[in-house]
Amino acid sequence: MIRLKNYILGFYELFYPNLCIACNSHLLNQEELICTKCLYNLPKTNYHKEIDNPVSQLFWGRTKIEFATAYYFFHKGSMFQDMMHKFKYSGLKEIGFILGKSFGAQLKESMFNQVDIIIPVPLHPKKLKKRGYNQSEWLARGLAESLAKTVDTKSLVRAIATETQTRKSRFERWKNVENIFKITSPELLEGKHILLVDDVVTTGSTLEACANIILEIKNTKVSIAALAVA
Repeated sequence: MIRLKNYILGFYELFYPNLCIACNSHLLNQEELICTKCLYNLPKTNYHKEIDNPVSQLFWGRTKIEFATAYYFFHKGSMFQDMMHKFKYSGLKEIGFILGKSFGAQLKESMFNQVDIIIPVPLHPKKLKKRGYNQSEWLARGLAESLAKTVDTKSLVRAIATETQTRKSRFERWKNVENIFKITSPELLEGKHILLVDDVVTTGSTLEACANIILEIKNTKVSIAALAVA
């Protein structure tokens, strides 16, 4: 029976090969979407090992952040950029979960394990309906699995739809997200250390806007984890 199952599986993969989304090599049985070699070669920052790293410095003098990090460097024209495009725009939401689990395994041995709740940066309902999923939520769920934390997708909402941040200046990005987020259940976050999660941090304007509204709640703390820094 097992031999027949393996034969059928092998026949299926002959016509529908299970390939790495980055390099197109055949995946081994334990690999999901991305081969081990590509995962190993992705450009890691290791910023979670430094309190005063370049991501945390983005928020100095702007808002009170406990810790901040990004897992990878985002370089234009790179394999990682292609992977992120597939994650964000081509429906391969599982990429976020896989990379989130890997990210969380690293953060588990750092100060980021102090957080209580993980909150992904929300999409406006119109954009969520159009895209079909929130890429930051899939990343947050991967992180949560490794960190054994709870994901909250209800307490922080994007109340106003905005234009894309692409090609905007730092000031324009900040104005574009000013006062667009709302808290629905402040009592659930009171006294909690929140880990805000986003896919890519550039100027930090969106994360700053989210952090500011959360920090209005009594005795809250905010840390930040982005999948990549551009």
